[in-house]
Amino acid sequence: MLSRRHRSSDSPGWQEYYTQQARKAGDTRLREFYAAGSVAPQTPIADAPLIALDIETTGLDSRRHSIVSIGLVPFTLQRIHLSQRRYWVVCPPRPLSEQSITVHRLTHSDVADAPDLGEILDELFVSLSGRLAVVHFRHIERPFLDAAIKRRLGEGLKFPVIDTMSLEARRHRQSSWARLRRWLGRPPVSIRLHNSRLRYGLPPYAAHHALVDALATAELLQAQIARHYSPDTPVGELWS
Repeated sequence: MLSRRHRSSDSPGWQEYYTQQARKAGDTRLREFYAAGSVAPQTPIADAPLIALDIETTGLDSRRHSIVSIGLVPFTLQRIHLSQRRYWVVCPPRPLSEQSITVHRLTHSDVADAPDLGEILDELFVSLSGRLAVVHFRHIERPFLDAAIKRRLGEGLKFPVIDTMSLEARRHRQSSWARLRRWLGRPPVSIRLHNSRLRYGLPPYAAHHALVDALATAELLQAQIARHYSPDTPVGELWS
């Protein structure tokens, strides 16, 4: 499987994976997505075409639960392209649970006339092609999209992501300071999206709307890079 960090030049990485999949993927849309290529790992983060991605789901298990909405916001370190934002509500193959309605506030009537995910795949692939996805907690967006697309096309979708939660974890969960806090019996610093944004002076937004969370994630990465990294930082040092 692909590494969490930038691999050395003699090891296969995302670019090689994309090249392989562009040859072997059975679905035309998947072949075209992979043929557009992955951002090179040595690309400075300031030059990378980024796209914030957030999805809302009916639960946390990609094997049993489904996607109900997707938000995308293209951006760079200098600008957020809100005019190019995309947002879809999709009809899940399984009924909504009361718990999921409470979390994302999408009701049965909201999804009743919504398209199936399969009907928006053309637009989704085009929006993601050639861009580096940015998420907050990669264990939702990537596995859910992979499982959902595999159910519809018979083959899944894998792509690199910059995870703003992981960047916060490096600083607040894995550092010497974090270990000292644990040794002193202090509670861990929250690395949830809302709490992470507050540490950078970013305004609070209503949570669990895919488009709003995507925008919030884009702003958070901009703030993280501005405070802790150089614009020349290779994306291979940031992605997973």
